[in-house]
Amino acid sequence: MSRRHRTPPTPPLPQREGVDPVRVRLPEDPGGVWRTVYDHLVARYGGAIGAARVGELFAEGRIVSLTGPVAAAEPYEPGRLLWFHRDFAPERPVPSGIGIVHRDERLLVVDKPHFLATTPRGSHITETLVARLRRELDLPLLQPAHRLDRLTAGLVLCVVRPEDRGAYQTLFRDRLVRKEYQAVAAYDPAVALPRTVRSRIVKERGVPAAREVPGEPNSESRIELLEVRGGLARYRLLPGTGRTHQLRVHMSGLGLPIVDDPLYPVVREEGAAEDWSRPLRLLARGLEFTDPFTGRALRLESGLRLVL
Repeated sequence: MSRRHRTPPTPPLPQREGVDPVRVRLPEDPGGVWRTVYDHLVARYGGAIGAARVGELFAEGRIVSLTGPVAAAEPYEPGRLLWFHRDFAPERPVPSGIGIVHRDERLLVVDKPHFLATTPRGSHITETLVARLRRELDLPLLQPAHRLDRLTAGLVLCVVRPEDRGAYQTLFRDRLVRKEYQAVAAYDPAVALPRTVRSRIVKERGVPAAREVPGEPNSESRIELLEVRGGLARYRLLPGTGRTHQLRVHMSGLGLPIVDDPLYPVVREEGAAEDWSRPLRLLARGLEFTDPFTGRALRLESGLRLVL
């Protein structure tokens, strides 16, 4: 029997600085560990913000349900939905602007600058592509159809209306989008190009760098040489799959590490990745696909360029 996909209820809290409230569905509690809503949220978030701060959020009326503010002493009810806004820590603004490459009633395709995360996560919340675009363009429902690594610049496709997101996500999932990247990296005439690299890449939680291991390949990248200048070269990179850090891993594995990569081949000391004068020389240069709604073939190209 197939499951029906229910549309999530509209959050009872407005966005703050382009960021949606956190939604929490209270899980089953077969052991009866949580007597109150407060007990569960302390267990869930107290390690990060402290039990006292959880209590303050209740006292300030910032934890709400569909019917209004929730009291800390309310009985625990599995399945109940709650919303709240996290505390936003100060973030260092990424100074680069966001370039608009294409815009219509459904799509917004932009050039994401280096060092800007695509979506709110971890320590990057308000200073993210989605939050900034929602604020700057007054598009509160904007959502990305895919993600681009924070250190990588270039094209990101966003949808203006949430109901259109699934169709474009399916294109990426089914590999119906031709992605083209460019990179500036070391040059070695002994490395024969063009070539297609296939390998097995694993990325462990909590470990910054991914790595190649023996086994059946789960990644594929086409690598082509475009231009040589001294000991550096410009490359065209065509990923056939989308593993984490795939292009960076494959280039490093060939002995051609991308210039100013803080992870490959050696993990740079903590904090060095935030040196804005040394961005990773990797650019999502092109996206090519057939629009699932109009049938129109689209070829989108970044307005950014890598200096060789």
